Amino acid sequence: MIKQRSEKVPAAMQPIYESITALTNDFCEQYLTAEYAVLCRELAAALARKRPSPLVRGAHNIWACGIVYALGTVNFLFDKSQTPHTTADELCGAFGVSKSSGANKAKQIRDMFGMSQFDPDWCLPSQIGNNPMAWMIQVDGLIVDARYMPRNIQEIAYAKGLIPYIPGAPKPQP
Repeated sequence: MIKQRSEKVPAAMQPIYESITALTNDFCEQYLTAEYAVLCRELAAALARKRPSPLVRGAHNIWACGIVYALGTVNFLFDKSQTPHTTADELCGAFGVSKSSGANKAKQIRDMFGMSQFDPDWCLPSQIGNNPMAWMIQVDGLIVDARYMPRNIQEIAYAKGLIPYIPGAPKPQP
Protein backbone atom coordinates (compact mmCIF):
# COMPACT_ATOMS: atom_id res chain seq x y z
CA MET A 1 0.00 0.00 0.00
CA ILE A 2 1.38 3.40 -0.97
CA LYS A 3 1.51 5.72 2.03
CA GLN A 4 0.27 9.30 2.04
CA ARG A 5 2.91 11.90 2.86
CA SER A 6 2.52 15.26 4.58
CA GLU A 7 4.51 18.38 5.41
CA LYS A 8 2.77 18.85 8.78
CA VAL A 9 5.04 18.94 11.84
CA PRO A 10 4.49 19.43 15.59
CA ALA A 11 4.77 23.08 16.67
CA ALA A 12 7.79 22.29 18.87
CA MET A 13 9.66 20.92 15.86
CA GLN A 14 8.76 23.75 13.46
CA PRO A 15 12.00 25.78 13.87
CA ILE A 16 14.22 22.73 13.30
CA TYR A 17 12.08 21.63 10.36
CA GLU A 18 12.29 25.09 8.79
CA SER A 19 16.05 25.24 9.24
CA ILE A 20 16.57 21.85 7.60
CA THR A 21 14.10 22.42 4.77
CA ALA A 22 15.63 25.81 3.98
CA LEU A 23 18.85 23.92 3.24
CA THR A 24 17.16 21.18 1.21
CA ASN A 25 15.03 23.72 -0.69
CA ASP A 26 18.12 25.71 -1.65
CA PHE A 27 19.96 22.59 -2.80
CA CYS A 28 16.98 21.30 -4.80
CA GLU A 29 16.43 24.70 -6.40
CA GLN A 30 20.06 24.92 -7.44
CA TYR A 31 20.80 21.31 -8.45
CA LEU A 32 17.63 19.22 -8.61
CA THR A 33 13.90 19.87 -9.15
CA ALA A 34 10.87 21.23 -7.32
CA GLU A 35 9.64 17.64 -7.15
CA TYR A 36 12.72 16.65 -5.13
CA ALA A 37 12.19 19.68 -2.87
CA VAL A 38 8.66 18.54 -2.02
CA LEU A 39 9.87 14.99 -1.23
CA CYS A 40 12.65 16.43 0.96
CA ARG A 41 10.15 18.52 2.93
CA GLU A 42 7.86 15.51 3.34
CA LEU A 43 10.73 13.33 4.59
CA ALA A 44 11.92 16.07 6.96
CA ALA A 45 8.35 16.35 8.27
CA ALA A 46 8.15 12.58 8.78
CA LEU A 47 11.40 12.75 10.77
CA ALA A 48 10.04 15.68 12.79
CA ARG A 49 6.89 13.70 13.67
CA LYS A 50 8.84 10.70 15.00
CA ARG A 51 8.67 10.32 18.79
CA PRO A 52 11.22 11.31 19.91
CA SER A 53 12.32 13.14 16.81
CA PRO A 54 15.90 12.33 15.81
CA LEU A 55 16.20 15.86 14.36
CA VAL A 56 16.70 17.37 17.82
CA ARG A 57 20.20 15.91 17.90
CA GLY A 58 22.85 16.65 15.31
CA ALA A 59 23.74 19.39 12.88
CA HIS A 60 21.00 20.58 10.57
CA ASN A 61 23.26 20.54 7.50
CA ILE A 62 24.04 16.85 8.11
CA TRP A 63 20.32 16.04 8.43
CA ALA A 64 19.58 18.01 5.26
CA CYS A 65 22.34 16.20 3.39
CA GLY A 66 21.13 12.84 4.71
CA ILE A 67 17.57 13.55 3.59
CA VAL A 68 18.60 14.41 0.02
CA TYR A 69 21.07 11.50 -0.03
CA ALA A 70 18.43 9.01 1.18
CA LEU A 71 15.87 10.18 -1.38
CA GLY A 72 18.58 10.26 -4.04
CA THR A 73 19.39 6.62 -3.32
CA VAL A 74 15.73 5.64 -3.70
CA ASN A 75 15.40 7.61 -6.94
CA PHE A 76 18.79 6.78 -8.53
CA LEU A 77 20.11 10.34 -8.24
CA PHE A 78 23.69 9.05 -8.43
CA ASP A 79 23.09 7.28 -11.78
CA LYS A 80 24.60 9.32 -14.64
CA SER A 81 21.88 8.14 -17.01
CA GLN A 82 19.21 9.88 -14.90
CA THR A 83 18.16 13.51 -15.07
CA PRO A 84 18.85 15.17 -12.74
CA HIS A 85 21.89 13.41 -11.36
CA THR A 86 24.86 14.23 -9.15
CA THR A 87 27.62 12.43 -7.32
CA ALA A 88 27.69 11.72 -3.62
CA ASP A 89 30.79 13.90 -3.33
CA GLU A 90 29.04 16.86 -4.99
CA LEU A 91 25.93 16.40 -2.88
CA CYS A 92 27.79 16.21 0.42
CA GLY A 93 30.15 19.03 -0.58
CA ALA A 94 27.22 21.35 -1.26
CA PHE A 95 26.09 20.86 2.35
CA GLY A 96 29.62 21.14 3.75
CA VAL A 97 29.45 17.55 4.98
CA SER A 98 31.95 14.71 4.56
CA LYS A 99 30.83 11.90 2.29
CA SER A 100 30.93 9.41 5.16
CA SER A 101 28.74 11.63 7.38
CA GLY A 102 26.22 12.15 4.58
CA ALA A 103 26.12 8.45 3.71
CA ASN A 104 25.80 7.41 7.37
CA LYS A 105 22.94 9.85 8.02
CA ALA A 106 21.20 8.69 4.81
CA LYS A 107 21.51 5.06 5.92
CA GLN A 108 20.07 5.95 9.32
CA ILE A 109 17.10 7.63 7.60
CA ARG A 110 16.58 4.76 5.16
CA ASP A 111 16.65 2.26 8.03
CA MET A 112 14.11 4.31 10.06
CA PHE A 113 11.62 4.25 7.19
CA GLY A 114 12.54 0.93 5.59
CA MET A 115 13.47 2.76 2.38
CA SER A 116 15.11 1.02 -0.56
CA GLN A 117 15.61 1.64 -4.25
CA PHE A 118 12.29 1.70 -6.12
CA ASP A 119 10.45 2.37 -2.81
CA PRO A 120 7.02 3.52 -4.05
CA ASP A 121 6.44 5.52 -0.84
CA TRP A 122 9.42 7.78 -1.60
CA CYS A 123 9.52 7.65 -5.40
CA LEU A 124 9.40 10.89 -7.38
CA PRO A 125 5.77 11.31 -8.48
CA SER A 126 6.85 11.78 -12.10
CA GLN A 127 8.55 8.38 -11.99
CA ILE A 128 5.88 6.32 -10.23
CA GLY A 129 4.54 5.02 -13.56
CA ASN A 130 7.97 3.55 -14.32
CA ASN A 131 8.49 2.10 -10.85
CA PRO A 132 7.81 -1.64 -10.99
CA MET A 133 7.42 -1.91 -7.20
CA ALA A 134 4.45 0.48 -7.23
CA TRP A 135 2.50 -1.93 -9.39
CA MET A 136 3.16 -5.30 -7.74
CA ILE A 137 0.06 -6.80 -6.13
CA GLN A 138 -0.92 -10.27 -4.99
CA VAL A 139 -3.79 -11.93 -6.82
CA ASP A 140 -4.80 -15.45 -5.82
CA GLY A 141 -1.44 -15.95 -4.15
CA LEU A 142 0.62 -14.77 -7.13
CA ILE A 143 2.58 -11.54 -7.35
CA VAL A 144 1.58 -9.75 -10.56
CA ASP A 145 2.11 -6.39 -12.22
CA ALA A 146 -1.23 -4.59 -11.92
CA ARG A 147 -0.57 -2.66 -15.15
CA TYR A 148 -1.19 -5.88 -17.07
CA MET A 149 -4.25 -7.05 -15.17
CA PRO A 150 -7.87 -6.63 -16.28
CA ARG A 151 -9.42 -3.23 -15.55
CA ASN A 152 -11.74 -4.56 -12.81
CA ILE A 153 -8.75 -5.86 -10.84
CA GLN A 154 -6.96 -2.54 -11.33
CA GLU A 155 -10.01 -0.70 -9.98
CA ILE A 156 -10.13 -2.92 -6.90
CA ALA A 157 -6.38 -2.51 -6.32
CA TYR A 158 -6.68 1.27 -6.66
CA ALA A 159 -9.68 1.42 -4.30
CA LYS A 160 -7.63 -0.50 -1.71
CA GLY A 161 -4.67 1.90 -2.16
CA LEU A 162 -2.42 -0.82 -3.57
CA ILE A 163 -1.55 1.02 -6.79
CA PRO A 164 -1.05 4.76 -7.38
CA TYR A 165 -3.64 5.12 -10.16
CA ILE A 166 -5.55 3.12 -12.75
CA PRO A 167 -3.42 2.79 -15.89
CA GLY A 168 -5.01 4.54 -18.85
CA ALA A 169 -7.34 6.58 -16.65
CA PRO A 170 -6.71 10.25 -15.85
CA LYS A 171 -4.28 10.46 -12.94
CA PRO A 172 -5.89 11.71 -9.71
CA GLN A 173 -4.75 15.10 -8.43
CA PRO A 174 -3.20 15.09 -4.93
